[in-house]
Amino acid sequence: MYRKEVIEYIKEEYSTIPQYLWEKSPLDAVFKHTTNNKWYGVIMNVSKERLGLNGKENIDILNVKCPPEMIGNLRLSNGFLPAYHMNKEHWITIILDKNIESEKVKQLIDLSYELTD
Repeated sequence: MYRKEVIEYIKEEYSTIPQYLWEKSPLDAVFKHTTNNKWYGVIMNVSKERLGLNGKENIDILNVKCPPEMIGNLRLSNGFLPAYHMNKEHWITIILDKNIESEKVKQLIDLSYELTD
């Protein structure tokens, strides 16, 4: 699943549009509940190097909230990393590319939305 698909899914499913809060990072945005303003997703474009991966090119990632008991297993799978710039006990980073099934990403977005409601 890619950035554009994530944004479209969230807009259709939760009527949420990305909020671009950082002038220095114009591609980075948060997804907030419309009722309580809690963040349930953060989409960013960061260098692989900053994520501890090989390479200097930038990639898109999505941070979502997740139950701590799921995070360990997810991090054992390709495409999942410790949360970048978020609490690593309660958030996970998903690399947005073709390697993770869209349905899995959607399920994790849905779970994050529920956990922050």
